[in-house]
Amino acid sequence: MTALAATRRPGSGRNVLRLVVLVAIVAVVLYPLFWMLGTSVKSQAEIVNNVGLLPERFTPGNYLDGWTNFDISFGRFFLNSALVSGLTVVGNALSCLLAAYALGRLRFRLRKLWFTVMIGTLLLPGHVLIVPQYILFRSLGLVGGDWPYLPLLVPQFLATEAFFVFLMVQFMRGIPRELDEAATIDGASPYGVFRHVILPLSRPALVTTAIFSFIWTWNDFFRQLVFLSSLEDYTVPVALTLFIDSTSQSAVGPMFAMSVLSLLPVFLFFLAFQRMLVEGINTSGLKG
Repeated sequence: MTALAATRRPGSGRNVLRLVVLVAIVAVVLYPLFWMLGTSVKSQAEIVNNVGLLPERFTPGNYLDGWTNFDISFGRFFLNSALVSGLTVVGNALSCLLAAYALGRLRFRLRKLWFTVMIGTLLLPGHVLIVPQYILFRSLGLVGGDWPYLPLLVPQFLATEAFFVFLMVQFMRGIPRELDEAATIDGASPYGVFRHVILPLSRPALVTTAIFSFIWTWNDFFRQLVFLSSLEDYTVPVALTLFIDSTSQSAVGPMFAMSVLSLLPVFLFFLAFQRMLVEGINTSGLKG
């Protein structure tokens, strides 16, 4: 019995050490979140003087002040972000899936060249592309038009997100081509193969694309700042900057309160589809 216990001790020690390391990593990762949550219920003076997690005086009024701080309700900014993020999800899912089907399953001249060019666009920083995009959309009359979100949405419906196209191409390469050939023998056209074979099997990749598209668009600041100029059209990331004013007193407490609320849609969206996200990342096609 003593020998058996002695043989278990090294493994138990490693497990404890591993647990301590994981807890430490989680604490470091979650500390900014807890600090922001605690700061959202601190008064303006306490935010400056108290850098701890817990407030000395609970100030829940920051949430009401942040929601009603501007001429329009902060809920308008949430609706704007939800609209842009939702349409971006639809655009990326449809356009990138079609582009991936063409590059990954169809055979045409210069297919490998176009795929290489698409991969090459991943090397271009988004900040480099924003200037020519702005000039192009402005020349087309899309900037500051009747619907100001067109410059943000039109590229998403044209399969400009090379990362998602690449993700879906790699996923489709794991689907046996025998399924395409069997459908073709049964008289299915390329569209029929896409509709009845590729589309149902690409659900994990579509869910992964939808989740990342939603999160990245909801948190996007730079592109939305460039293309949106009217207060009622602002999204949540742009609206949060309005709490910091160099010419007057900044409302830091309400800003952190609205920052906490801005995390909820992302958290709920991820929580609802986390199982499908893991499936989409782990699945590489059909086996056997």
